[in-house]
Amino acid sequence: MLRVRDLTKAFDTADGPLPVLRGVSLDLAPGETLALTGESGSGKSTLLYLVAGLDAPSSGTIEIGGRALSEMDDAARARLRRAEVGLVFQQFNLIPSLDVAANLAFHARLKGGTPDVAPMAERLGLAEHLSRYPEQLSGGQQQRVAVGRTLIARPRLILADEPTGNLDEATGDAVLDLLREAAEGTGAALMMVTHSERLAGRLSRRLHLRGGVLA
Repeated sequence: MLRVRDLTKAFDTADGPLPVLRGVSLDLAPGETLALTGESGSGKSTLLYLVAGLDAPSSGTIEIGGRALSEMDDAARARLRRAEVGLVFQQFNLIPSLDVAANLAFHARLKGGTPDVAPMAERLGLAEHLSRYPEQLSGGQQQRVAVGRTLIARPRLILADEPTGNLDEATGDAVLDLLREAAEGTGAALMMVTHSERLAGRLSRRLHLRGGVLA
């Protein structure tokens, strides 16, 4: 599902290029779950943004479902994200003017679906909040909406950046269970950035980024 080869990324600074990723290569198969760990500043989030096509690498290749991101323009990458990729980043990116039910259904409706959000809301402990708006929710509740919105759309590749960072342990475990079930049950691939050694150990594979290099 995902193929990354010799990926590098450097950011321009006043003192010259600052390397963040140095020749990263990895493969992620359908149904596989991967924990990406590393210290702050090691390049974990940068790697996710590159795989999502939200930024361009300095060199190297990224293929999603056999399609190279470098061969697409911005519009084509956006279409691929909408059709194939589910993003759960640290910023919730909920739509303030939509209630929880509409936010949960948003990505699936972009793909032409008419989802029943009730079962997912029940799993996430949001059943009593479907008519509320994001500003009326806690940070943890907003994160659960963001996760549910992604999974309801049934993506083939799930990219999650600390999806349990704002949740208590029990709710975080429930969210991880949902992410794993999505991967194992539908054949989606999951790559999750986490600082939690405990959660990383519950995924099928683990890679560690140190100084922009995978170990």
